[in-house]
Amino acid sequence: MEEQDLKLDGNSAAGLFRELFSFELTTARGRCDNCGAVAEVGAVLVFANAPGSVLRCPQCESVLMRIAKNGERYWLDVRGITWLEIQA
Repeated sequence: MEEQDLKLDGNSAAGLFRELFSFELTTARGRCDNCGAVAEVGAVLVFANAPGSVLRCPQCESVLMRIAKNGERYWLDVRGITWLEIQA
């Protein structure tokens, strides 16, 4: 099998995304990319007084995630999280 046969576009992950984001995310655990602290999403610091919400590490206060909504669109930036563990 060739590598090109293994490549699919992002639409092929739609079922996975629908399955993934149907879970309660506040109980998901994530690792801060800055300090390495591990915490549940429900324990992070949230600043929601801006056009979106900014979630910060409870240990070092680095930005973990940014979420913004405009009408029917959401923007999600998770570059401050090394990994996110979601229990099914």
